[in-house]
Amino acid sequence: MKQFFDDNGVLVLEDFVSKVACEKLMAQAGAIVDAFDPDEFRAVFSTTNKSHEGNEYFEKSGDKIRCFFEEGAFDADGSLKQDKALSINKIGHAQHDLDPVFSDFSRNPDLAQVAKDLGMAQPLLSQSMYIFKQPRIGGEVICHQDSTFLYTEPHSCIGMWFAMEDATLENGCMWGLPGHHKSPLKKRHYRNAEGKLVTEKLNDTAWPEEDRVPLEVKQGSLIVLHGQLPHLSGANTSDKSRQAYTLHLIDGACDYPDTNWLSRSPNMPFRGFEIDG
Repeated sequence: MKQFFDDNGVLVLEDFVSKVACEKLMAQAGAIVDAFDPDEFRAVFSTTNKSHEGNEYFEKSGDKIRCFFEEGAFDADGSLKQDKALSINKIGHAQHDLDPVFSDFSRNPDLAQVAKDLGMAQPLLSQSMYIFKQPRIGGEVICHQDSTFLYTEPHSCIGMWFAMEDATLENGCMWGLPGHHKSPLKKRHYRNAEGKLVTEKLNDTAWPEEDRVPLEVKQGSLIVLHGQLPHLSGANTSDKSRQAYTLHLIDGACDYPDTNWLSRSPNMPFRGFEIDG
């Protein structure tokens, strides 16, 4: 497993979590959305037009549980086109610490073992996202490397992507570029001296589209992603959602600069897999 991951930068572990565990997490995500007031802040998350950047609701969500809408959720008058539950893009970014159901799912001993087997000395759970990929309006996620956003010195970010539902070509499954995690980081997203989020281009070369491989997986599968692996997903134009849960780990043995976009208050540091913190 370790050798395959080192060579390819991606690992698919089928049947990693049970159908019951998936359904429990899906129900809890639904409960969070049910309790969310859409008038609290109508933040839209989009990787194509970066509409979430510059708003405080998103930028200060590193130690909170917040809901973000799909780009296509609103009409020209600013009203929701459909039910709130079918309009949310994702929940982020600290439910793995603040919600007991998400914490139990995230602190699975089997997952801790995977992190250890892949060589993480002090795995810390830094960020979580519950992604809905809504039917017909689920947005595209452009090709990116996770270490662009969760940068450590040296690089240590690993993404754990769980399929809550079957992920297919039709509903916007993930695509990866195996082996290209050995390429340098192309961008760095961070807070500048004024505290504004900026993205610095480190390399302008395009990722080779011919090397993209679809990662179609069944419910309960885990896709492990090297922080430098380029990956993406298309828009969901089907009538079926493609719900997924993503947990990002960093190694506490590495330096996590204060300039990273995702920051937390001093009384809520990143934690490891221990249930009691």
